[in-house]
Amino acid sequence: MQYIKKFDERNKEVVFVVRDIIEVRVSLKIYERYAKKYDDEYIISFCPYKNLRHAITGRKLYYINEGIPLIGHTAFGIIDRGTNLIQVRPITGCNLNCIFCSVDEGIASRSRKTDYIVDVDYLLKKFGEVVDYKRKFCDRIEAHIDGQGEPFMYPYIDKLVKEISRMADIVSIQTNGMFIDEEKIKKMENHIDRINLSIHSLNPQRARMLVGNRDYDIEHIKNVAKLIADSRIDLLIAPVWVPGYNDEDIEEIIKFGKEIGAGKIWKPFGIQKFVKYRFGRVPRNVRIMDFRKFFDELKRMDESLILKAEDFGIHKCRQIPKKFEVGDVLKLRLEMDGRIKNEMLAFARDRVIQVIDTSKREGDFVKVRIKRNRHNIYVAEEM
Repeated sequence: MQYIKKFDERNKEVVFVVRDIIEVRVSLKIYERYAKKYDDEYIISFCPYKNLRHAITGRKLYYINEGIPLIGHTAFGIIDRGTNLIQVRPITGCNLNCIFCSVDEGIASRSRKTDYIVDVDYLLKKFGEVVDYKRKFCDRIEAHIDGQGEPFMYPYIDKLVKEISRMADIVSIQTNGMFIDEEKIKKMENHIDRINLSIHSLNPQRARMLVGNRDYDIEHIKNVAKLIADSRIDLLIAPVWVPGYNDEDIEEIIKFGKEIGAGKIWKPFGIQKFVKYRFGRVPRNVRIMDFRKFFDELKRMDESLILKAEDFGIHKCRQIPKKFEVGDVLKLRLEMDGRIKNEMLAFARDRVIQVIDTSKREGDFVKVRIKRNRHNIYVAEEM
């Protein structure tokens, strides 16, 4: 087990940082009691009085293992949107604080209060079950590893990618590139088919401003992009176009991508329109561009920039069965905190149900009505 032990004098706690991401906190008093009988690895794994935190975001962290469903929430687990592409989300939390983030991620987040990390063996098991079901209706499965955060922060990413590549026909992953280097690319070459790399500006100062991180090094990201393009992994460059902020950067990014040879198999660019979301960040004085103008601008630059599902071999495929219908009334036990304030999670019929706008806490029972069930993602309101 890879871990670093340190002492938090202020809070009188022993802190184990496991694989650079999972913070296991135990009070000094409890640690001294357990240390007389057990070694540190036992304390990390089995101490019932420990608190888990995300080492980068500092938020409360839930370790998701057997007994907790992996379908039903957008933050972790598996999402099937009725196509041959299956989204795999192993971890939440991000090392960046993008000023346009659709889910208000990063250490500067004002809305996110909880993080999740999924046990890799459990995630692989459940992914295999979904693949087995989907293969009855479609024969080409893509696993897309993404999430509300940075997937390469997942400490078990190497194992996840290697084993998923044995079950899926295509493996793609979304990343900001900061945790990737030449060694990582070589290790991933035989298991990842495409990397979607987020680059929003090639200007160092503007790039740091857009991602909200002074340590962001665009030269490192450009080098990563070149290494990917030169490898057996396909490269798709995915900037978010934020009107009034990086208008002049988009064509420069396109030129850079063409020069290094992005898109050997699939299209080389996935330019994303900035969209205002309820819990997302909205940059000051941003000019919201409507979709018609957005597509007209892409056509002006290059018609191939307009993407279609078929460009990536994505097609409709029967969705895994839904377990609840809109309007269903249930009595549920709240099991853990949701991602945002006044949200709690409950489990039923092997699904996660988000109970929103509730003041109840873990262990309470509530009567709810299912409000939304699209893509097997369940949102319920307390009655």
